Amino acid sequence: MFRYRIRTTLRRPLPGGRKSRRAGESLDFMELRGYTPGDDPRFVDWKAYARTGRLYTRVWEGEERARFTLWLDGSPSMELHGKRAYAREVARVLLAAALPDETHALTPGGLRRLRRPSEHDRLEADPRGPMAALGELVRARGQLVLVTDALDEGDWSAFLRRLAPRRPLLVQVLAPEELDPPRREAEWRDVETGRRQRVDAAGLAAWRAALEAHLRALHRLAAAQGGYAHLRVGEAVVPALRRQGVLEWR
Repeated sequence: MFRYRIRTTLRRPLPGGRKSRRAGESLDFMELRGYTPGDDPRFVDWKAYARTGRLYTRVWEGEERARFTLWLDGSPSMELHGKRAYAREVARVLLAAALPDETHALTPGGLRRLRRPSEHDRLEADPRGPMAALGELVRARGQLVLVTDALDEGDWSAFLRRLAPRRPLLVQVLAPEELDPPRREAEWRDVETGRRQRVDAAGLAAWRAALEAHLRALHRLAAAQGGYAHLRVGEAVVPALRRQGVLEWR
């Protein structure tokens, strides 16, 4: 058995989730969080509402079997700099950590149940990218795990808010060449749109600033809704996920 599991805080009740029936398991009250559409009104803290005028949900921590759905980005930008192969390696690690909990792969062909590591190859990358796949992602079962470079153009704040009931764990995979591009004038081509642009020193500085702002915003937004991790192509997957609090010992 894989020695690690995905660290998860059980939020009562997660749509598509279920209560544990196994003996010896318990739930402990942990904290209050702002109410999110999709939370069960039974777990709203009405005393907190009376004091503050805002809705809060009681959050619980427990050891029941979790549900996970994993989605792998297969959009054109993932073809660059070894991201596709590395992202698949990350996905395999996360699937191994999720089993034997109830685990599904959300693929272009639909939702598929995974019961053993030998089925990991059934995880197909989705060529549409995360924004275009939103309609399917919001209907995922249990906690949603996204492996993507998160370079899609679009409103990531609105995207993650829509996924909030699924407690999305966003695992962002980027290549060293994207984080630190060559410091020389060049012509760049957007593989998603085909647009070409000549980039000089000023343009490169603007790119770096925009990317850093994007990464900070993603970290803040994803961490508030579920979780966030950032991996560079080539770094050891398990240590990186452990260091960022995604994996823990079983």
